[in-house]
Amino acid sequence: MMLRLSRKTLLALEAVIDIAFNARPEPVQAKEITARQGVPQRYLEQVMQQLVRAGVLKGVRGPRGGYRLARERRRISVGDVVRVAESIEDGEEEKIRPRSELGLRIVAPLIQTLQDDIMAQLDAISIEDLCQRARAHGVDISGGASSDFAI
Repeated sequence: MMLRLSRKTLLALEAVIDIAFNARPEPVQAKEITARQGVPQRYLEQVMQQLVRAGVLKGVRGPRGGYRLARERRRISVGDVVRVAESIEDGEEEKIRPRSELGLRIVAPLIQTLQDDIMAQLDAISIEDLCQRARAHGVDISGGASSDFAI
């Protein structure tokens, strides 16, 4: 069995990491993120607005507006982003509820325990950790523009 995250959750994670890398000194515009990730802007906007409402991102209005992190990268966990994005999905999918005593008392608690364990692991990983991993693997998520400054 494999952990399956929704497309919106993966998009939300990529967007938050993209913003963490590229929001210096100007906020990152949604059109820049969609160009780098290859997704429609209207699809991204729904996710971004939820991340703003949840206090993960801050929306900046105006012609040079866009998004920046609402907190330091080390203070935003992967779990924070996953919870926001998965809450969008929860409204779109029918919940499957166990109907038997075996399902209610044995299977459902097992699945809940596993989900809790996974979320605890995701809570232990910060956006800063993922930015460092990307750097270590030589990932260029700035779309060609370097975000390293030599002095």
